[in-house]
Amino acid sequence: MISDGIRIEVRSSYLPARSLPRDQRFAFAYTVRISNEGEDAAQLRRRHWIITDAIGETREVEGEGVVGAQPMLNPGESFEYTSACVLGTPHGSMKGSYMMLRPDGRCFEALVDPFVLADPAAMN
Repeated sequence: MISDGIRIEVRSSYLPARSLPRDQRFAFAYTVRISNEGEDAAQLRRRHWIITDAIGETREVEGEGVVGAQPMLNPGESFEYTSACVLGTPHGSMKGSYMMLRPDGRCFEALVDPFVLADPAAMN
């Protein structure tokens, strides 16, 4: 997805070593790449995630920056980070947005398309 010149790409993976299926604990990693394909710099200031499990229960996560950073992306630059979440079901999804700030003070949301969190063994 591209929002105002900011492209967001996400890859997710199941973490079997950090999961306890018998306790309804399924851990997932997701790697986000944020690329500035526009003509103006933009700084990531806040994140907002909506996390939904397989039975439709949702939770929201909001906060400053990502993994302790508020990266400034000049045109042509990218920032990549990996984080994780835990679900009570073997699959679910996430979607969200980043609040970005331009040097002129203008704010905008860079949207993150929904992506799947899934234990491949549970999908067969």
